[in-house]
Amino acid sequence: MNIDLTNDITFSELVNPKHKIKTIVIATKNEGKIREIGDMLNDLNIEIKSLSDFSNVPDAIEDGTTFIENARIKAVFYSKYLNLPCVADDSGLTVEYLNNEPGVYSARWSGDHNQKANNDKLVEELKKKGLEESPATYHCSLVFHDTNGNEIATSGKLCGIVKTICHGEYDFSYDPYFWIGDHTVADLTVEEKNKISHRGIARKN
Repeated sequence: MNIDLTNDITFSELVNPKHKIKTIVIATKNEGKIREIGDMLNDLNIEIKSLSDFSNVPDAIEDGTTFIENARIKAVFYSKYLNLPCVADDSGLTVEYLNNEPGVYSARWSGDHNQKANNDKLVEELKKKGLEESPATYHCSLVFHDTNGNEIATSGKLCGIVKTICHGEYDFSYDPYFWIGDHTVADLTVEEKNKISHRGIARKN
């Protein structure tokens, strides 16, 4: 488990009474991300919304080449559009023996955000190379941007092994195939995952 990037200011320090922030929007409609990021922000005692709470919100154009660039694009775009503070996540998987794919294209590796198809492709690509597993890393960048232009960015990563064997009940992203020791990330509850995950580490930085 490793940390990519740290900051001099944390989310908790930024979102404190002197900034008078009452609401934060999690800039996604992905229920898994809403659940995980929402759990991380519960201790802030403010209203947490997501893009699902608003109608006809256009999509940000994620044309960055890194996780941190795409997270910032989303945080700035949705904060300006909704006139509310936003926290945006960009995360993904790099698989060492697959030339570090899928990287920033993790969510749309096999098409348009099809989780099952992405996992099927992961297994297929490993088997094409005659592999049953590979070292892999989960990456996450979080960017907070508010209506006054205040911004913080942080990243985290979780190292493990992806296998062609699926296990676990928490079926989100590549979690059922991402092994840490004798269990997968999909074996963990949201609370347990947030203590060790790439997203949880990013939140703590």
